[in-house]
Amino acid sequence: MESWNQTSSDAARTHAPSTVNRRIDAHVESCVRCMAERADRAEMSQYLDKLEREWEMHRAVAVGGSALALAGLLLGGRRGRQGWRVLSGVTLALLLQQGLTGFGPLSALVRTLGVRTRREIDLEKFAIKALRGDFERIPNDGGPLARANAALVAAQS
Repeated sequence: MESWNQTSSDAARTHAPSTVNRRIDAHVESCVRCMAERADRAEMSQYLDKLEREWEMHRAVAVGGSALALAGLLLGGRRGRQGWRVLSGVTLALLLQQGLTGFGPLSALVRTLGVRTRREIDLEKFAIKALRGDFERIPNDGGPLARANAALVAAQS
């Protein structure tokens, strides 16, 4: 399939290793191809509902980092070990960096776990919606691979 997700200006994609981006893109392509082959509108609607509930990278970083900082504070307690408080401080500094720059070590961690950006999730959603027939830009001729590729390109634009 042609390179459909190269124009992204997401900080997450820019800073993440290309192998991580390729793995995430391959997952999206595989899912869109599968939906194109099955051509089942009900299944596409169920899958779109699943995509609506998927956590995006910034949410995962915010929740994970906050939980880690809170755990450090709770475990440190009033007379607890200083190490737990240091963990909280470092985590909060990393969350601040994430908020200011859009990317940081916590983002790199969740990206390697396969967590996608909101834009990547939306691209897949729009491609599935195009396959489902919600838009007029996807031709009905050609095989499932051609339709999947057209849907991914249309979702990008």
